[in-house]
Amino acid sequence: MKPLQAFLLACAVTSLAIVSSLADVAYPSHYDIESAENLVPVRREVYGGGRIIDISHRYHPDMPSWESTDGVGQFTWLQKSMKNGSLANNSEMRLPVHTGTHVDAPGHVFDDYFDAGFDVDTLDLDVLNGPALLVDVPRDKNITAEVMKTLHIPHGVKRVLFRTLNTDRRLMFKKEFDTTYVGFMKDGAQWLVDNTDIKLVGVDYLSVAAYADLIPSHLVFLKGREIILVEGLKLDGVQPGIYSVHCLPLRLLGSEGSPIRCILIK
Repeated sequence: MKPLQAFLLACAVTSLAIVSSLADVAYPSHYDIESAENLVPVRREVYGGGRIIDISHRYHPDMPSWESTDGVGQFTWLQKSMKNGSLANNSEMRLPVHTGTHVDAPGHVFDDYFDAGFDVDTLDLDVLNGPALLVDVPRDKNITAEVMKTLHIPHGVKRVLFRTLNTDRRLMFKKEFDTTYVGFMKDGAQWLVDNTDIKLVGVDYLSVAAYADLIPSHLVFLKGREIILVEGLKLDGVQPGIYSVHCLPLRLLGSEGSPIRCILIK
């Protein structure tokens, strides 16, 4: 065998050995792990012995989506699978940015703001994180100016999470979008802007605004670019009161909305 042929053969053997080694790495069955019957993940809503409460909804195909009767549908695909020989599992995701627990940026309803770049990457994390008040809203009506007056929210409170009939009806757990959800009417939004120091408004369905006052209420809230809207919160089972809220949107350049993970800390 000629020297060049011998060299090429040696390279080929080495390459096969590397590929074989990588294949071994790709499949965890080669490692000393627990037996399959012991691999049962625990999905929690409360952490740290009750100190941390997750108020974000879990994403799944049957969660409600805006004006959809069939939920959000499939939104992740396993593009590369270890079972098919890939070195690791790699999924891809396609999801409307206003799905589930999410945040609105000013560009959501103001096209000039959208063009100017007021996206979710410009939102103030100092507003999205800090002391917050969770209040129960009267269950028989939308949030009007009259309702806002009855809540007696003290001046100086900057973050308020409004729990409504939506939580009692478990609307975020229903597949079909429901137009009868509770939200802010325009006069309620205006009263909040004019008479409180609130900069973060959190609600328990897909929109802060009642369906009948959808755009007018959003315009009131977002015109000044100081109030941040967090929608689709999971507030069932949480006691009213003061918490530390922490909400982090994805840094989606050019997007007027983003999925967001929100937690309360006692």
